[in-house]
Order: sequence, then C-alpha cells, then structure tokens
Amino acid sequence: MLAQLLVGAAVSLVNIAIHAVWTVHLGHVVRRIWARRTHRNVLLDRVLLMVAAVAVLMTAHTVEMFVWAATYAAVGAAPAGASYTYFAFVNYTTLGYGDVLPVARWQLLGPITAMNGILLFGWSVAAIIEVLNAMARQPKESESD
Repeated sequence: MLAQLLVGAAVSLVNIAIHAVWTVHLGHVVRRIWARRTHRNVLLDRVLLMVAAVAVLMTAHTVEMFVWAATYAAVGAAPAGASYTYFAFVNYTTLGYGDVLPVARWQLLGPITAMNGILLFGWSVAAIIEVLNAMARQPKESESD
C-alpha cells in the first residue's frame, strides 16, 4: 500500500506542477491580450478569449492524463491487454465505467487519479472564472459602443 500512495502522491504533484505552469501562464497571457486588444467587438473578443482559455485548460488536462497513463504503464497497473490511456482517462475524469479494473497490487492508483483529476478540474473552473473577471476588470472605451 505504501508504494501505491507514494507513486500516487508523486504523480499527483507532477500534475499539480503541470497545471500550475499552464494556469499561471494562461493568466498572464489573458491579461496581456485583453489589455492590448484592438477589435471593437467586445462580445466576439470575450468569446474568442474564453474558447482559447478553455482549450488551453483542456490541453493541460490531456497532458496530465497522459502522465497518469505513462505511470500505469510503468508500474503495470492495468491488466494485460487493457489500454493504459483509456484507463487513465476514465479514472482522471471520475467516469469510472468499471470495464477495466486495476491489478490488485495497484488498486489505489485509480482513486488517487480520480482525486487528482477532480481537484485539477475544480482548479480549471476557478481559472475560467478568473479569465472572466480579468476581462470585466479591464473595460475598454469600445465597450460603450
């Protein structure tokens, strides 16, 4: 059990670091883009910036799921013939189909993956709200048009 907890904690910390880099960078880029925008269509600017921000966050989550998949492969957490990537996506998203079960020796990695995923999804929601707030805090003259 100790090995499972250590591996799970290590991978969770790696994913937290990945998410921190992506969200901090996203925040800086959003503020810079919003402050320098030149379009007069505020609604379109906001929609495009939100789509881009969410796409960046989804990409970060995909990278994090691949980190879990690589970990599953490295320790042999899934039964023979199972897709490590599919198993990681199902666990990380807390979907939990149950059609692939971990080998007994690594059964705690699934719940640890789910805990990591749900926390990082919550973090992403907070980042999305911050993007909206950043746009609201920096009104431009063109918003009155």
